[in-house]
Amino acid sequence: MKRYLPLSIVAAAGLLALGAGTMLYQAKRPIVLSIPRNSIAPETAGAEPVHVRGEVNAPVTLEEFGDFQCPPCGKLAGPTKQLEEAYGSQLRVIFRQFPLPVKVHAHAQEAALASEAAGLQGCFWEMHDLLYREQDGWSKAADARALFRGYAGMLGLDLDRFEKDMDGSEARERVASDQKRGDALGVHSTPTVFINDRQIPAPVAVAGLRSAINAALKPQPPR
Repeated sequence: MKRYLPLSIVAAAGLLALGAGTMLYQAKRPIVLSIPRNSIAPETAGAEPVHVRGEVNAPVTLEEFGDFQCPPCGKLAGPTKQLEEAYGSQLRVIFRQFPLPVKVHAHAQEAALASEAAGLQGCFWEMHDLLYREQDGWSKAADARALFRGYAGMLGLDLDRFEKDMDGSEARERVASDQKRGDALGVHSTPTVFINDRQIPAPVAVAGLRSAINAALKPQPPR
């Protein structure tokens, strides 16, 4: 059995980490939307989304493949939430786990598991937002897991269950399922975003997302 830091130290570490926030991303110029037909995402068996915000019948779906240690993903998180608020029932958002290899982002896989463990207690999106907000702190920590445990405590989660779920098969299977879908779609970097199954050209910027959403909301001409 693993030994963990005393709760007082973990809580203190978590509180210190919460002091560092990341700045919201702002695009400097709009991106002209030009999406090739071969970028349309095919249906993938067993790819039902687990983490969804918004109306199930929303006319526009934004599907993001993200890595919690990826700085551009962190910068995109706040503006994406603003888009959700701006478009209301017209937009739903799906988050897919796509942690990059350890040699690229040392704590990305563990952060993904932390979010899934929180999700098994009904707090995925709360942990999602917290991990991105505090990315600069935990991504540089020697013991990121201690901070993740601290975040779980701040969210009021059962810490023993959180630890077990981080190491359990269900969290790992959820991450693997999202990665499998990403691989099938040719995802190789983060963030990769699809609007109504069409990939947004990289680099993903808020102006490009807004343009794609507006285009998807326009009435289609009769054929």
